[in-house]
Amino acid sequence: MDLKKTNAPVNTITYNKTIIEEPTGNVYEAITIMAKRANQINSEIKKELTEKLEEFATYNDSLEEVFENKEQIEVSKFYEKLPKPHALAVQEWLDGKIYHRDANK
Repeated sequence: MDLKKTNAPVNTITYNKTIIEEPTGNVYEAITIMAKRANQINSEIKKELTEKLEEFATYNDSLEEVFENKEQIEVSKFYEKLPKPHALAVQEWLDGKIYHRDANK
């Protein structure tokens, strides 16, 4: 997932319910699918951020020393400015990028 190329909104916006429920015919099913995708996105982002921050980790025995690393701060600021996982999931849903199927059929 390329987080720089996403067009998901950073702020909360209102969506038309009929557009959200159109692919499934049921708004609750659509929300459940988007929630599961948001959890996946959140896990991916968290893993990616942890890997990037581990590059800057300094291990020492003293708890009194605190080091500020400018690169680490920039990485953290980048991830703070990203759209939230639920906004990314809703945008993927509206763009038709989420595959879903009914296991009962």
